[in-house]
Amino acid sequence: MADIESFFATVRLPSISHVAQALITMLDTENASIDEVCALIARDPAIAARLLQLANSSQFGLSRSVGLLEDSVALVGLDRVRSLAVGASLSESFNEFPGLDRDAFWKCAMDSAGYAQWLALRVGIHGHIAWLTGMMLHMGQLLIAQADQEVLTQIDRLPSIPGVRWRREQRLMGFSEGQITAEMARRWNFPPQMVQALRRASDPMAEDGFSRLSAIVHLAGLLAETPDAGAHSIADLPPDVLTALQLDPQWMRNTFPDREKFVNVSSLVNTSR
Repeated sequence: MADIESFFATVRLPSISHVAQALITMLDTENASIDEVCALIARDPAIAARLLQLANSSQFGLSRSVGLLEDSVALVGLDRVRSLAVGASLSESFNEFPGLDRDAFWKCAMDSAGYAQWLALRVGIHGHIAWLTGMMLHMGQLLIAQADQEVLTQIDRLPSIPGVRWRREQRLMGFSEGQITAEMARRWNFPPQMVQALRRASDPMAEDGFSRLSAIVHLAGLLAETPDAGAHSIADLPPDVLTALQLDPQWMRNTFPDREKFVNVSSLVNTSR
């Protein structure tokens, strides 16, 4: 059973563009201007094109088409555009999926992002940060696939019950996919609150301090792994986490989102490479 430093010595961390790296450092910057963000994104034509494609897709249902980055920011929102740009860049960086079903993986990632955003807005956490953290939760799987296909096969074996995967990862490797993603996020200089949330996502009620973002991502990950998740799935979520977040189960049942309407940045990535 290796430690996480030893694990990272066996894998190749995907590279991300300088523009994506600059956007990461701006994620928790409150005073970034539209002009500043647009000028930065424009330096990477691929990211700019994907954002415009996303803004004009049915996922946002805008009343008119947009052809300029400034228009997409104005209509979609500055914070959300920054997170979407980083998300699109990450999905491009992780376009190779040895041993994994690409479509199923990104469907789970986008569902996790959508559920995290839904819950975050209820408890007063920035939705764009929760969306991106939820999206990243399972990215550790991609490095596990790169490091050891045999371990991945053992982790993925049936039965596939929400939350069981994390326990298998802990038993087989000594750490969870969220902790792998946290270390990756730390190395890429993501905001500390995101790194902490990812590190604690598999066990948000541990005694060394409570993170609301970690708890939200934990719940979002469970729902994303639940086939045919719906209002009935609330009963299966850990009650101690719901209580810690002061989430009302009745509100959750009344507002449970349609996962088919979640934003999906992975659909913009060229899969033919």
